[in-house]
Amino acid sequence: MPLARNPILPGFNPDPSVLRVGNDYYIATSTFEWYPGVQIHHSTDLANWELVVRPLSRKSQLDMRGDPDSCGVWAPCLTHDGEKFWLVYTDVKRKDGSFKDTHNYIVTAPSIEGPWSDPVFANSSGFDPSLFHDTDGKKWFVNMIQDHRRRPRSFAGIVLQEFDPLAGKLVGPRKNIFLGTDLDLVEGPHLYKRNGWYYLLTAEGGTGYGHACTLARSRDIWGPYETHPQKHILTAKDTPFVAIQRAGHGDIVDTPDGKTYLVHLGGRPTTQERRCVLGRETSIQEAYWEDDWLYVKNGSLPSLYVDVPGVQEIDKYWAEQRYTFENGLPKDFQWLRTPEPERIFSTETGKLTLFGRESIGSWFEQSLVARRQTHFSYDAETVIDFSPTDERQFAGLTAYYCRFNFFYLTVTAHSDGQRELLILTSEASSPIGALKFPLPPPVQIPNEGKVKLALTIRGPNLQFFYALEGEELKKIGPVFDASILSDECGGHQAHGSFTGAFVGMACSDVNGTVLPANFDYFVYRPVHHETDRYEI
Repeated sequence: MPLARNPILPGFNPDPSVLRVGNDYYIATSTFEWYPGVQIHHSTDLANWELVVRPLSRKSQLDMRGDPDSCGVWAPCLTHDGEKFWLVYTDVKRKDGSFKDTHNYIVTAPSIEGPWSDPVFANSSGFDPSLFHDTDGKKWFVNMIQDHRRRPRSFAGIVLQEFDPLAGKLVGPRKNIFLGTDLDLVEGPHLYKRNGWYYLLTAEGGTGYGHACTLARSRDIWGPYETHPQKHILTAKDTPFVAIQRAGHGDIVDTPDGKTYLVHLGGRPTTQERRCVLGRETSIQEAYWEDDWLYVKNGSLPSLYVDVPGVQEIDKYWAEQRYTFENGLPKDFQWLRTPEPERIFSTETGKLTLFGRESIGSWFEQSLVARRQTHFSYDAETVIDFSPTDERQFAGLTAYYCRFNFFYLTVTAHSDGQRELLILTSEASSPIGALKFPLPPPVQIPNEGKVKLALTIRGPNLQFFYALEGEELKKIGPVFDASILSDECGGHQAHGSFTGAFVGMACSDVNGTVLPANFDYFVYRPVHHETDRYEI
């Protein structure tokens, strides 16, 4: 079979849940605070994947206003019971400190495109829920359970309870069926049944460099579960020099001809600081069964190259993406938290109009529309038409991770009304969410006319550019360290930042007058660069 190069879903696509229905494969991944919630990709060959739907797209399903950075939608589970699709997900309202507020819901749809139902509430006892459809028709709900009395971590095991689809609720006893191994932090459970065995696949070790996939089995769904002879069927925790690190949180799928594959998250660190700018990505490994245990073909190490049925379309991966807005917002783009996008943007004029709302990094209502960074090096470009009157109105081009970490080339104005270009940056080393001072000196520009804004990222280096109408691009500001747009620099404690770098357009008007900014187009151009050691 042909070889596919990992990751199969590059850029921020963590916590994969994989499913096959007939000859169609689907992977659902976490979206955290980015709206709409959950990305579902489709493939027929396990090599080439296309984003087909983000199912949590209306207020009744998901409202993340006020959710902190790296909260929101965690670890969806996508299944099919022979009649319809089931999607289980968590909306996390708090994660830092001793408590986590984690609400788990279930939605269904007759087809992957929808329509997706309003949610049924399941529980709030923990996160990473999944749903297992047993051969006798029963449905079982599993999730990690929290105990805030535990120190230093609140991870207390995996609990099982029956779900009654007619009553729309969990019923019967609840039991802690697996406490995990000495690696600790057991989460991400998925149940399977094969040859009379129930298998429980979990994630352990946190989602950083100690991450792993751990497998256990039992003859009875209630346990007891014995751990795999290797304990961890996939991990890079003891091998720091393989390309894919942080390997864990997996799910398994069988092909029509009986082959088994494991999909999992992982990160490709760059720089000596081992920073994963592209976030946690989805990779795939070939596996096999022996003595009723599952093994990964590379002896538990994540491989860069894997045998799959299809041939990857590498040229498509490297193609320039030029986005226009005549037909609405292109599917590669998302926004933050709000289920009321009409309050932050419009495409009715054939351009993207952002309505100035709260400041960049707000947890409630900010006008920021962006796409994932999926390459280590790239160019981005847009043209903006914006007429600010003071320093509280600003709009432009941003490379964004979260409110702690971003780079932002803005069109704004001095307090006297003179329009200018100003670079705003924030780093987690600064006070929480604060701009980094001193700011680079502003550049005065005419009060009328469009401005082209651009940036280049070459590995860890970011450079902004601008051009007035009829002029060529010229550099503005210093070279910045783009590697801070990473989980490792996301402003939280270890295992606390979960997304990835984005690039896009933003607009703020903290005067409260909702001043709009118009963007003609957006270009994302992948670039081959010598520093990108593990690029596809």
